[in-house]
This record gives sequence, structure tokens and C-alpha cells, in this order.
Amino acid sequence: MTSFVIVAILLTAVVLALLLLPLLLKERKQRVGSAGQLSIAVLRDQLSDLEDQRKAGLLDSALFVEEQAELERRALEDGAASRVATSSSSTRKRTLAAAIGLALPALAVGLYFLLGTPGAMKPQQATDAEGNHALSPQQIQAMAAKLAERLQNNPDDGEGWLMLGRSYAVLGRYPESAAAFGRATTLLPPNANMLADYADIMAMAQGRKLSGEPEKIIARALSIDPRHIKSLALAGSVAFERGDFGSAIQQWRTILTLVPPDSSVAQSIGKSIADAENRMGVSRVPTAGAAVTPPVASAAASVSGTVVLAPELAGKIPADGTLFVFARAIDGSRIPLAMARINPATMPYAFKLDDSMSMAPNMRLSSAKSVVIGARVSRSGEALAKSGDFEGFSTPVTVGASGVVVTIGGVVK
Repeated sequence: MTSFVIVAILLTAVVLALLLLPLLLKERKQRVGSAGQLSIAVLRDQLSDLEDQRKAGLLDSALFVEEQAELERRALEDGAASRVATSSSSTRKRTLAAAIGLALPALAVGLYFLLGTPGAMKPQQATDAEGNHALSPQQIQAMAAKLAERLQNNPDDGEGWLMLGRSYAVLGRYPESAAAFGRATTLLPPNANMLADYADIMAMAQGRKLSGEPEKIIARALSIDPRHIKSLALAGSVAFERGDFGSAIQQWRTILTLVPPDSSVAQSIGKSIADAENRMGVSRVPTAGAAVTPPVASAAASVSGTVVLAPELAGKIPADGTLFVFARAIDGSRIPLAMARINPATMPYAFKLDDSMSMAPNMRLSSAKSVVIGARVSRSGEALAKSGDFEGFSTPVTVGASGVVVTIGGVVK
């Protein structure tokens, strides 16, 4: 604390000096001096020039006298104006200097106590695992209490309620956090991030259970952004809770099309999918001691074939590109009925699409009679087509077909 105060005082003194010295320096200490002295200096230079021109024969005597008189007149006018302005300016400078000298320290101290962290001047501070300063629970508690008090006088502050909800969540006060989040959602425009956090907090408030109201909030979040990663993860967890492991896998596989395959999110989701697949296998064991195998999709509800690259695109496909192979209904929604992701893209690639690769529970490959198979190499690694990606589509094929060839030969505009 002592070091901080000393440094703060020294910095304040330096700033004051930089601001006040130019105001208080006397004119005789300046390089040129007052405005009157400046006029005299200029007059001398101009008179010298006139004298040189007269000696060189460029000016006759009459013109020399006339120009000399004009210069002297202007110098006298400038000097008189300078004396009046200097007197008035000096008074204003002294007043301004006094005001700055008093106001700056007071303003700095006031702003620090209003916007800063006065508690940080205490000798003992909490630190995180890396030794960085961190707020203690007591400090967060005090800040939350002040915020809650302020919201009593300003109950329509949606951002304030959202901040209060997050503060209560940090403190583990989940019921109060859920209530604050609920108030925020009525005041702020709906967005998937806020709703997903709200559902998560409400689940914590009801014993880590996502069924009921949290599930409805998650559905609202996905209606706003069907590709919102946290909402998809929570939706998968809802399905997992009720034993619908197939739906859980579908939600989580959608996440894998949105994140880098080597990311921590992808690794975590992969483990969740493996867990769900194992549970599906266990639930289908007919007798004790039978081998545990994951469910196998019906061959009639699949499409298989090969993805190839057009000769003119040879050497143009990025080495780190991601290949997406998908089946899309001929009519209706453009959402794929099944999708596979291959990273990095390798061709030719033998594929097989089935119901286990569907993107939504009510949109399966087996629900269609005919589909179009598409293949796209994405530069960004995202399933959504972007300019510069390479793609190709098959002709319509019946579900259950094999030997389908998809040629990638176009570039997305």
C-alpha cells in the first residue's frame, strides 16, 4: 500500500507540473518573450531588410521612409494590444492554475474510490493459482449486495440483473442467481448465450436436473441459434438424463461439426458420445453375459459410395481442409438428414451415411425415399458453406443405394 500511495503522489505531482508550469512561467523566461517583444524583434529584422534593399538600390529614399513608418506603426499597435492581452491573460492563467491544482488531486481520488478498487490497498489480497490478484468471496459478496441495493432503485436495468445473476452464481447462490437471470430475460433482448446460462443455473438450483423449466429455456435458446454450442450440449444432456441416448448423440455430434477436432470441447463431447453409445449397447443386451455391441443401423436406411475430386481441382484442395459428406432431402428442409465429417479431407473417400449420423431426432435418413448426396471441402472447418469452399452433388438416389459417386468439381461463390 505504501509503495502504491508514494507512486500515485509522485505521478500526480508530475502531471500537475506539466500542466501548471506553462501557465505560471513568466514571459521574460520564454524564448521569444511577450507579444510586444516579438513585434520588436520582427521589426528589427524587417528594418534590416529594408536597409539592405535601399543600399542595393532597390528602394528609393521616399519609399524607404514610407515602408519604415508602416513597420513602426504596426509594431506599436501589436505592442499595445499585447500589453492589454497579457494583463488579462496573466489573471486568467493564475486562476486556471489554482483551479487545476486543487481539482486534479481531488478528482483523481474521487474517481478512484468511485470506479477503482479501494479494497486493493489493503495489505492482504486474495490471489489465484497463478499468483494474480483475485477478488475474495467477501468482496464479491459486498459488490453483489451493493448491486442488489442499486437495482431496488432501478429495477428496469436488465444488464444489472444479468450481472447480479452471474455474481450469485459465482457465490454458489443458485436460487437467487436463477431469479436474477429470470428478471434479466424479461428486460433484455433474447439471446442464446444468456438463455443457455439461465438454463444451466436453473438446473443447478434444482439439484443439477435439466428436466422441466431448464429444458424449455434450452429449446428457446436453440430456436434463436440452432448452432449454439452450449445449448446443443445442454440439449444432449437433457436427452441423456431421460435415457434417450440416440437423441443425445445426435445433439453432441452436431457440436463436432462446429468445433476444431483437436479442441478440448471436441474431446469432451467425444467422451460423452462414447458413454451414450456404450449405454445404448448395454440397454440392448438380451441376456446376461451376452456380448455388448453398439446398435447397427439398418442397411436399408443407409447410402454408401465414394467421393472423388475432379481432375481440374487436383492440387487446389487445402491440405488441412475438412470434408463433409451429407444426405439432403430432395424437397423440403435443406438441413442434412445425415452427415459425416472427415478431417483432414482425403480423396477418394469411401462413405456410408445412416440414421446414426442424423442432425435432428425427427429428421432421419430412413424418413426419406430419395436423397441427394453432397460433399464439401471446407477451408474453415465449419459445416456451413462459405465462399471458396469446394463442393459437388450427386443425382437423386434412393435410400438404401450403394456405389454412389459424388464428384467435387465446383467452388462456392
